[in-house]
Amino acid sequence: MDDRKKDQSIQSHANFDGDSATGDRTQIRQDQQNQQPPQIDPSLADAQAVAASLGVDPNTGLSQAEAERRLAQYGPNELASAPPVPKWKKFLAQFKDPLVYLLLAATGISLIAWFIEKANAAPGAEGGEALPFDAIVIVLILIVNAVLGYIQESKAEEAVEALSQMTAPQTNVLRDGKIARINTVDVVPGDVVMLGEGDSIPADGRLLAAASLRVAEASLTGESVPVGKNVDTLAEAKALGDRANMVFNGTSVTQGTGRAIVTSTGMRTQVGKIADLLQATDDDDSPLQKEMNYVSKILGIAVCIIAAVVLVALALTEGFNDIHDVIDSLLLSVSLAVAAVPEGLAAILTVVLALGVRRMAEHHAIVKKLHSVETLGSASVICSDKTGTLTRNEMTVERVVTPSGEVQLTGTGYAPEGRMIAISDAGLTSTPSLAQEAAQLEAVATLAVGALANDGELRENTGAGDGSAASDITWEAVGDPTEVSLIVAARKVKADRKYANYTRVGEIPFTSDRKRMAVVVQDNADAGRLTVFAKGAPDVLLGYCSRIAVNGAVRPMTQGDRQQILAAVERLSAEAYRTLGQAYRPLGTASLVDVPGVRINAAGHVADIAEQSDVLENDLIWVGMVGIIDPPRTEVRDSVAEAHRAGIRTVMITGDHPLTAARIASDLGIIDTASAADVTHTDLSGSVLTGSQLDELPDDASFDKVTSAISVYARVAPEHKLKIVESLQRQGNIVAMTGDGVNDAPAVKTADIGVAMGITGTEVTKQSAKMILADDNFSTIVEAVREGRGIFDNIRKFLRYLLSSNVGEVFTVFGGVMLAGFLGITQPGSQGVTVPLLATQLLWINLLTDAAPALAMGVDPSTDDVMARKPRKLTDRVIDGQMWGDIIFIGIIMAAVTLIGMDMHLAGGLFTDRSVDAIGHDAQMTEARTMGFTILVFAQMLNALCSRSHDQSVFVGLFANKWLWGAIALSTLLQLAVVYVPFLNTAFGTVPLSAGAWVECLGLAMIVLVASELRKCVLRAMHRR
Repeated sequence: MDDRKKDQSIQSHANFDGDSATGDRTQIRQDQQNQQPPQIDPSLADAQAVAASLGVDPNTGLSQAEAERRLAQYGPNELASAPPVPKWKKFLAQFKDPLVYLLLAATGISLIAWFIEKANAAPGAEGGEALPFDAIVIVLILIVNAVLGYIQESKAEEAVEALSQMTAPQTNVLRDGKIARINTVDVVPGDVVMLGEGDSIPADGRLLAAASLRVAEASLTGESVPVGKNVDTLAEAKALGDRANMVFNGTSVTQGTGRAIVTSTGMRTQVGKIADLLQATDDDDSPLQKEMNYVSKILGIAVCIIAAVVLVALALTEGFNDIHDVIDSLLLSVSLAVAAVPEGLAAILTVVLALGVRRMAEHHAIVKKLHSVETLGSASVICSDKTGTLTRNEMTVERVVTPSGEVQLTGTGYAPEGRMIAISDAGLTSTPSLAQEAAQLEAVATLAVGALANDGELRENTGAGDGSAASDITWEAVGDPTEVSLIVAARKVKADRKYANYTRVGEIPFTSDRKRMAVVVQDNADAGRLTVFAKGAPDVLLGYCSRIAVNGAVRPMTQGDRQQILAAVERLSAEAYRTLGQAYRPLGTASLVDVPGVRINAAGHVADIAEQSDVLENDLIWVGMVGIIDPPRTEVRDSVAEAHRAGIRTVMITGDHPLTAARIASDLGIIDTASAADVTHTDLSGSVLTGSQLDELPDDASFDKVTSAISVYARVAPEHKLKIVESLQRQGNIVAMTGDGVNDAPAVKTADIGVAMGITGTEVTKQSAKMILADDNFSTIVEAVREGRGIFDNIRKFLRYLLSSNVGEVFTVFGGVMLAGFLGITQPGSQGVTVPLLATQLLWINLLTDAAPALAMGVDPSTDDVMARKPRKLTDRVIDGQMWGDIIFIGIIMAAVTLIGMDMHLAGGLFTDRSVDAIGHDAQMTEARTMGFTILVFAQMLNALCSRSHDQSVFVGLFANKWLWGAIALSTLLQLAVVYVPFLNTAFGTVPLSAGAWVECLGLAMIVLVASELRKCVLRAMHRR
């Protein structure tokens, strides 16, 4: 009893606790506690009693004003997220990188060297630098880098957050008597939620209605098989998995339809109570992240090996005679570490990916994770649904074929404006024949059946005017466009008057396996007698029909009738019509209990009729069928052709008739047919396969053989989609797969790039996908692939640039130490090590002068051939053998020109032998370092231009990237500052240069450009061979 009081004290009246043994741990505000009614368990209460307790009418739902009041009172319908990571922790995380550890070690070594030098200074002598400038600058630059990384990471998080807002889950609720689609986070206790196949259940609720409703509850109860649901009140409290009249937050509908009244939201739901036990799983690193880790490791190992080789060589050749030799050796290690580390790499990579994701979002492709964009560029097969993706999803019923003839309906779109025109066989007479009149009457009956066996809704909206003008009225399709097209057609011919007296009493829902749906309705004008109305794929529905309605009379269906109907299906399908058959069956009674074969449950009520299709969907009377046109998207044909040029195969997978699929595929260029009008059964064997034909294949090898050749699949079930994806992957393809229904989720999740439909897609599929198409358009996928390829190219460009620069620095330090005597870096007779460039100078290059051009490369325009080459394989390395060749070649040239420039300003070198009397060696060394430092910066600016392509001349599209030229200008200004600003001279060991020295710097730096162009000429010549 104490537990019950505790529950009442902390739970608001609008949040039922289905588990009476467990108190809700969430504290509700005191003002909410004071207004509760007695606690009831909704699974043990009648649905109407639950609705009354929640103060809501199940037929109209909450008013908008009341829903807003409750939202303010109970808060948003969301689980408490993990506390945000403190900003200081995010900042410190910027230092978690093997390369940063290397730099921190370098800082430590630099400090030790400074302390040793201070301690061993002779009394009265200056004792080296007053402050450890190297260590200070390394730390300062590391902090600047961390700040930049933190800012960019925050921006990337904001971009991802904005994308998640664009893909926020939504729910259909009944508000003010109308179905409204709202964000799931705005669902409140008392809302009446409309549930359909593929919906994620937004909150805990008590079912008001259920038709063949099955819910996957594995995430909550561990039950692997979807659980059947009903509205019956439980006699006693049961475990979660056995509460058949309740639905729970976080589960999903796999079949059927239903309505539920929300009893708990947010943390007060069953999943909310265990939310603190749920741990988010860490995502695996993407191939690009793994590659970056690999590069970091290679660079780190290379530095350690080079440092060890140099130190051993120096120890063997000269030995360490005093403490200064040790200090110099330590400083050499610092310089090598700094030279090898591309400090800005992580931040630049994040920025480039974030910019790419933002550009994709502008093209209606919403990528959930930054690193998914790299996979997009690798797609080699795109498997697409037909309806809405390759076609416009603007369904219009144009033809009605009945046993007595055929009629045509005029008008397009969802406005119920149009008329019925008889299609004359001869086309010569304007006087309607008896057969034509009969066909028109049968067409009205056919459309009436289609509008009754229907879950769609045509909503009339009046504009800003008074509603009197036709232009003020707009028509909105709510639900499946195919179903709404039937309602529109019925309204055009006034067939809706035929069903004004009918009330629905039950439904056997459509599923992708059944390919049909049926409803049971009662005629209030005929003593409540019941009738079954059904619609579905004509070839499927025919199997359940034994009679046919012709000219007002019902007679047994003959084999000739069946052949005639199937011939009409093929004729319409070949003209790209989607066909739907209509049938009915009067049950002759006002009670389902009296229908022979109907099963009764233990309580004496009729069991869920959705489970009794075998009894109700037989002995049906065929009325007719409709031909629905869904025109192909005009832009898709060009996109299919572009994908083909890019080495990407397009595969169409649809539940439609094979002939319809073949005709659309032919129109779009997915399959080659001599003439689209000539598509017949004989053509199909080689171009289209059906689901049943796939089932007949004996093994994986046969399946793979078929999928490698066939690009159109019709009449397929969701499990076939999964098999097709897996088969294509076995053949080494990178597969993009589109999906909208809940049954597509496994295939979408298995595909390398799962693509969900933003408009028609179910919430479950959106959660499984890596990318969401905001406009459901196939062309958007091809555009996203183009963008993905461009981003990947740009990543390669700036990696080629950054790494060749770093390799150039390492070779400069290595060569400068090993050849110090030849170059005049050390004086004859002197001992110890003199590093050619200071660690602070190398850091300046890496972080400030390199970062801007690398970032600019991230937005480099795509090259013309981006969609003219085959997709790369995921096993291909981002930095391949060719690229390492580019990097090492440019690195060696850079090091050579830098060391030559230094040598020209040093006495005793190869190129010059200036008098030591005029200027001391230390002063010479400072000037030479400034020269080497400046040459290296300019060489890297020119390398930025060269790195835009492996083999294309630098002069092709030289000025295409204005950002790159801006970055080069900025880097040049920074270099001028470090050479001429006095306090920077001290920190970076530089001196102002003369005009002649600048000419030398630019002339030597140009050698990098010339060498790169010569190498590219050779590569192009070899490629042409």
